[in-house]
Amino acid sequence: MGIVYHNNCPMSRQNGGYMARIIDGKRMNMIGENVKKYRKMRKMNQQTLSNLLELMGVYVCRGSVSRIEDCSRTVTDIELFSIAKVLKVTTDELIDKDFFETEK
Repeated sequence: MGIVYHNNCPMSRQNGGYMARIIDGKRMNMIGENVKKYRKMRKMNQQTLSNLLELMGVYVCRGSVSRIEDCSRTVTDIELFSIAKVLKVTTDELIDKDFFETEK
């Protein structure tokens, strides 16, 4: 278990500090593979997803979209909800139900 500081994107800074996230395991989120799948189904690139999220007031840069998709970045509940809305799927459809099976 460790603390990961997301400071690669300018909008990751919260009030002059960094948001810390506590992680245990190889995959840092349960949605990455499905985000990529549904994004590609919609013929959308990572920058477009990032831009559409920004229009909703959710700042996830293109690099962070990439890290979400390769499961090397955590996802907040607000990001989860917003990504689902942009991709026109439910949050349930984004969540990998086999996450804990594949973590072993």
